[in-house]
Order: sequence, then structure tokens, then C-alpha cells
Amino acid sequence: MENNNHVYVEKTGEIATLYFNRPDKRNALTHDMWKKIPQLLKEVDEDSAIKVLVLRGVDETSFAAGADISEFKTLRSTAEGAKIYNDATHVAERALAKFRKPTIAMVQSYCIGGGCELAAACDFRFADTNAKFGITPAKLGIVYGLDATKELVNLVGPSNAKYILFSGNIIDVDKAYHFGLVNEIHSPEEIEEKTYEFAQLLCTRAQFTIRSMKYIINEISSGVDEDTEETKRLRLVCFESDDYKEGVAAFMEKRKPVFKWS
Repeated sequence: MENNNHVYVEKTGEIATLYFNRPDKRNALTHDMWKKIPQLLKEVDEDSAIKVLVLRGVDETSFAAGADISEFKTLRSTAEGAKIYNDATHVAERALAKFRKPTIAMVQSYCIGGGCELAAACDFRFADTNAKFGITPAKLGIVYGLDATKELVNLVGPSNAKYILFSGNIIDVDKAYHFGLVNEIHSPEEIEEKTYEFAQLLCTRAQFTIRSMKYIINEISSGVDEDTEETKRLRLVCFESDDYKEGVAAFMEKRKPVFKWS
């Protein structure tokens, strides 16, 4: 069913999909879209039936081709307006990076600027062979924030992050894969099937394990290099869970486990 919202969520079974829906503008992100993203993420997070979130464009024309340039002459024409815009992008990017459930960016065609920022904040990036990536602050005189830049550095390393940010070049999917920005590449005909196939696989795994490991990996990425009280707690309580009992039983009985925790 057609949806007139520029960004919205649809749910099918245990998978939610967040759509960017401005195909005539290559899904360029407006201030209002940025502001809405955290609200949608909260809705998905609170829905216990949903285990995985996919982010994508509404069609194959683009994932998201950066900011809506028209707002550079309106909202972002002053330092005060730029701060309002930057605050919205920061809140949305942080909400996605800290989202408890697994996230997959399904990238078709353009993934530029803020679109690449959101893709980098996801846990995985599946791209088709037409995908193009770039972050172009050096072409606009813009400085990106520390958190979003750190996500990029964590993915591709300092040297490749500098290449992307200093040059402002648009890179093809093969170079993005070589840099570590992309997990898997598929044909345009297969990208949707392969992305949701992987999402469905994650739905079959122990969710307490997935969310705990995501938390621990994020802690490591933030510089934590020793156990905290929370990481110790997560390690211990898993052995008391029904999922642990089911996992062991399934292994012993040589069958697929059926995990219940959500």
C-alpha cells in the first residue's frame, strides 16, 4: 500500500523495515525526516515481536543521497539553523547506532552524506552492484561530528576514513567492500532477497545472545577493554535462561533450536 510519509516503518512478521521515501529526490534527507527517525526507532524497539530492522530506500533508485540541498538556503543558512539541523542528525545517528536490535542497511544505488552516515551506524550493510558511497563534507565546507566519524573509522580504519572524508570522492561498491564499509554485494535482482534472508536468519538465533553481544561489541568500540559489571552480568545470566537450555538440548538432540526470548 502506498505511503505518503517521507520516512516510515512497515512490519512483516519479526522484521521491521524503515523506508526512505523521496525517490524523486533520491531520498534526500530533510530536517523533518531526521527528527522522525528516533521516534520510529523507539516504536520498533518497544515492539517485542520485532527482532530485526532493515533500512532501505522505497525503490531501487537510491538508499539516501545525503541532505536536501534546498535546506542549505533556508534552515542551514545560519549557524543557529545549522545547529538545529546538526542536533537532529546527531540524535538520529546515535539512536540508530545504539539501537538494541540488529540493523541492516540495504543499499541500492546512492548512499551519500547523511545516507552513508546512517548506513555506517547500522550493524550490517548489504549493497547491490550499482551502489555508490560517499561522504562529501570537504566539498561543502562542513565538519562532521565525532560520533558519526568514529563509526566510520571503526568500520574502515583511519586511513580509509581520511580518504573518504578528505577527498569527498564517490566510491563504487567494490572499493567500499575493500575498505570494509560493505559486508555483502549482490546483484540488483537478488539484493532484497539476500538481505531479508539474512534478517530472517538472525530472527532464528538466540536474541539475548545477539543483543548482549551487540552491547559488548559497542562497549569495545567505545574504548572499553576490561569487563564491566554489566558485561559480567550478561555473561552469567545467560546460563540461567530458557534459550541456553534450549540451545544445549537442541545440540544434544541434533535438531534446530527454537528460541523463545524476545
